[in-house]
Amino acid sequence: MSGKPVLHYFDGRGRAEAIRFLLVVAKVEYEEKFYKTKEDLDKLLKSGKLMYQQVPMLEIDGINMVQTKAILSYIAGKYDLYGSDLKERAYIDMYVDGSSDLLTLVLSYFFLDQPGKEKQLKLMRDKAVDRYLPVFDKALKDKEFLVGNKLSMADIHVLDTVLQVEEFHCDILQNFAHLQAFKKRMCEIPTIKKHLQPGSQRKPKADATYVETVMKLVFN
Repeated sequence: MSGKPVLHYFDGRGRAEAIRFLLVVAKVEYEEKFYKTKEDLDKLLKSGKLMYQQVPMLEIDGINMVQTKAILSYIAGKYDLYGSDLKERAYIDMYVDGSSDLLTLVLSYFFLDQPGKEKQLKLMRDKAVDRYLPVFDKALKDKEFLVGNKLSMADIHVLDTVLQVEEFHCDILQNFAHLQAFKKRMCEIPTIKKHLQPGSQRKPKADATYVETVMKLVFN
């Protein structure tokens, strides 16, 4: 073992992509263990490392850490991406939880049948435009970051979610000028810019192979 954190997940975005994004921005080198067969996942399950018998799991600092929000909060707290005080952390958590709700609509899309996909696309757009993006846009009025005066986990999670929603609705930010400017600024941060380039550890949009693997390992 190299001593680097190890991220355990499937070979795709899913719930782990925000973790990858945050690790990159924190400038933490990490390794990944992908699960592609039932035998591999069963071996991990039998190891007793998974508190709730599900991934993602991040091995870091001697902890077998599960639950995406807990993992994100730990990384953010360790690498000064979690605000300056308790109040800022509360706002960061609210923005992360909100963008996580929106991201769930993206992630579940891939596992629906065609009629369900069509309904999900509309629901994704409606919820984004009516509920989530207005909140983020208002928070960014006359501000560089969502919370306080420095980069936080909230900025990274919201950016990741917006980028994924844009893959389905390329014009989703057309009425949100502050979010547009935020996205442009964020994508010029060197670590983020590099992460968004081909060849990085960022995973592509889910395809049929990824969906089939997850369905086989999780639901069978």
